[in-house]
Amino acid sequence: MNEPETEQTVAAAEIAISNLLRVGVLLSAAVILAGLLLLLATGRSGYAAGFYPTAPVAILRGAAAGKPYAVILSGLLLLILTPALRVAVSILLFLRQKDYLYAGITAAVLAVLAISFALGKIV
Repeated sequence: MNEPETEQTVAAAEIAISNLLRVGVLLSAAVILAGLLLLLATGRSGYAAGFYPTAPVAILRGAAAGKPYAVILSGLLLLILTPALRVAVSILLFLRQKDYLYAGITAAVLAVLAISFALGKIV
């Protein structure tokens, strides 16, 4: 691959990643706003007093059921996952560029992120 093609590929990858982050942030903001509006409209969180979901599956089930607090948490979950998705896309882009060193490093970063998500709590 010659130099101009490589520069064009890198520029296209940076634009793709930028668009991915932009869409992720806007989508999460829209979901959070929808949850806030739902909370204001109903005046209830959708859960009994003192109980709030913390597991991602419970949050998504609550959001699917239209519970305002779960919708807000789903937006926050999207916001948290957006940078992780950016790392995953970077792996694909590095592999496409046949840059195996950075693909390996990025895969290690994604593994650390996945382990931290698995060991930590959302809220």
